[in-house]
Amino acid sequence: MKRLKHLFGAAALSLVLAGPAFAQDISIAVVGPMTGQLANIGDQFKQGAQAAAAAINEKGGVGGRKINIVIEDDVCDPKQAVSVANRIVAEGIKFVDGHACSGSSIPASAVYAESGVLMMSPASSNPELTDAAAEKGWPTIMRLYTRDDAQGAFIGPWIAERFKGKNVVVLHDKSAYGQGVADAVRETMNTAGLKEILYEGLNAGEKDYSALVTKLKELKADVVYFGGYHPEAGLMLRQSAEQGFKFQLIMPDSIASPEFWQIAGPAGEGTMFVFPSDPQAKPEAKEAVEKIKAGGFVPEGFTLFSYAVVQAIAQGVERAGSDDPMKVAEALKNGEPISTVVGEVTFDEKGDLKNASYDINQWHDGKYAPIAQ
Repeated sequence: MKRLKHLFGAAALSLVLAGPAFAQDISIAVVGPMTGQLANIGDQFKQGAQAAAAAINEKGGVGGRKINIVIEDDVCDPKQAVSVANRIVAEGIKFVDGHACSGSSIPASAVYAESGVLMMSPASSNPELTDAAAEKGWPTIMRLYTRDDAQGAFIGPWIAERFKGKNVVVLHDKSAYGQGVADAVRETMNTAGLKEILYEGLNAGEKDYSALVTKLKELKADVVYFGGYHPEAGLMLRQSAEQGFKFQLIMPDSIASPEFWQIAGPAGEGTMFVFPSDPQAKPEAKEAVEKIKAGGFVPEGFTLFSYAVVQAIAQGVERAGSDDPMKVAEALKNGEPISTVVGEVTFDEKGDLKNASYDINQWHDGKYAPIAQ
């Protein structure tokens, strides 16, 4: 009887352990700046991921398993990003939709890689994220977004041609993202024959950029390329307007948000920025965009890229027939396209997107739209 009880107990325990493991949800941690100056980006991440999970779950989930979204806040701070990454690993979550800022994604990626967690960023563009992962043999670090060097190769020559003979300034906010993209644009612009008259970093988070504006005015700057985020860009433009000075501001993808105009106001008129070819205009995004808008949110900026990350992870699990992050990463990099709201995407061996395309957008009267190139 003791032996039977022992065997029965062991069998019951194995069923308890095996049953939930088979039926449990697939948890995806969505990590970004949910609070702080860049909280609008975190909100875009959250809205996109939750909408994607809801759509997938309505259709039966992934092999009958529901997707569960877990929201984490790193405030785009490297130290907090590492802390969040360690918590995600400790909780046994295998997949991450994030982080946003490259300065957070890069240190957090080491934590995920060492624990075999698949991290796919829908926004971080610094090449070091995937370059370093490839060098170190970390196959589970990926991004469903474009790289700074690709963005630089696109806009740098365009600036050189469009503003030939003009006084061009290159600024950055000293972050991994801001300086990385500014350097990429500067390099390709210089190669195309246009040299900047000033290359300088500013301190993010300050409220007074009047001294910088005065310097730009004295230099008679015609064009400013700024690698940074909307709070600093908006303040710079407002304070320039207060001094009666106007220049053409060109930015990377970070100002695809209504908050830019809220800060800049009419001083933001004409500001240009580069962004991957309008995801909202793609036919694959139509249903998702309508549903997100019906919920009271406009899916601008990185919303649909976060949505696409959840789709890619779900399809990777299905394709691999497993939720083992290593197998999922391998399945995603097998060369076959993944169907997402931003179109069909394929990944190279580093985990980067292939064949990225861009628009040059311009702000006008509180809204932005692509312009003819």
